[in-house]
Amino acid sequence: MTKKQDQIKDFTSAELGALAHLYRGEVYRSTTWRTRLDNTTNWAVVTTGIAFSITFSGQNASPLPLVLVGLLVIVFLVFEARRYRYFNVWRARARHIETELYAPMLLGKDYERHGDWHTILANDYINPRHHISMLRAIGRRLRRSYAWLLSIQAIAYYGKLTIHPTPALGMTEIFQRASIGPISGELVIFMHVAFHASWVIVAIATLYHDKISRLNRRYKGVGMG
Repeated sequence: MTKKQDQIKDFTSAELGALAHLYRGEVYRSTTWRTRLDNTTNWAVVTTGIAFSITFSGQNASPLPLVLVGLLVIVFLVFEARRYRYFNVWRARARHIETELYAPMLLGKDYERHGDWHTILANDYINPRHHISMLRAIGRRLRRSYAWLLSIQAIAYYGKLTIHPTPALGMTEIFQRASIGPISGELVIFMHVAFHASWVIVAIATLYHDKISRLNRRYKGVGMG
């Protein structure tokens, strides 16, 4: 009998039943917070769609709504990243129980995992904390959902400047269409490019950080997050 099987056998039937209820509770909480993530994404999609409708509603319609909705999408992204940090706690706990308790029980042998899994789980309950930083959470939500939404917003914005209501005859006309009151079109476009470049950098940098974190966790043994 392996060491991990010994650890499982040490639990009484009542304790295993309590762990089963604990697992169900963690799955329920992760499902609830996952739904909240979907709600935030839906808000971003709806507001972006409204901005598209306003911007392309007529010949004299301004591209300003597409600029403002980009900022609003970032606000929704921050809200969703905060919710994701909570969701990640419940998801990680449920996944930890699956891989460290249920999988070895089903396989009847050691499940290629190492470490004091029940101590790690207990410490996470005793000293609860977020498993990832806010920046990493933003990066994950960017790569999963918001990168597509922001990309479509950028395409629509530059499409508005270049072809709506008529094709632009040159860069001078594009800059004129992009100007917002006293702010020149050159500055507006520069800020728009910088805005989109910044989220691309965040998405790539946090992806690298996530990969390093997974490698460290695999090297050190059991981990959560």
